[in-house]
Amino acid sequence: GVRMKEKEEILTFEIDITGVEEVKGKTGEAAMVTFTGNADCNLFKGIVLPGGVDTQKKCYGSFNTLSARYILEGTDKTGKECRIFVENNGTFDENGVKTTVPKIFTDSEALSFLETADLIGTLAPRHNGVTIHIFLA
Repeated sequence: GVRMKEKEEILTFEIDITGVEEVKGKTGEAAMVTFTGNADCNLFKGIVLPGGVDTQKKCYGSFNTLSARYILEGTDKTGKECRIFVENNGTFDENGVKTTVPKIFTDSEALSFLETADLIGTLAPRHNGVTIHIFLA
């Protein structure tokens, strides 16, 4: 039989939450979570630029969704300066978090494969924020 290969973790971001604004309505609620953060991986080292926000929505009677958008600035594995835009969409289940689907744009030649790669993400709680793990699916 064919053995499933271990998913390869390619990016890890340490995220620190800096603020939360919330609205609770009759049919649902929303929170917009602002954050800073950094990456220190083989592929990329850098920081999250100001303006990153994760919009979490819950329509009553269904699961929460999250949609985070942010840009990181730093250097790629070849040492070239670059930026990475991440849009990370996901759904929470009853137990917390489901996998997310990250979409990436980058001006790095060395990392351009990320734009078309099949990516999945997970979020793990950490002090003051979350750790985002992104894998090649």
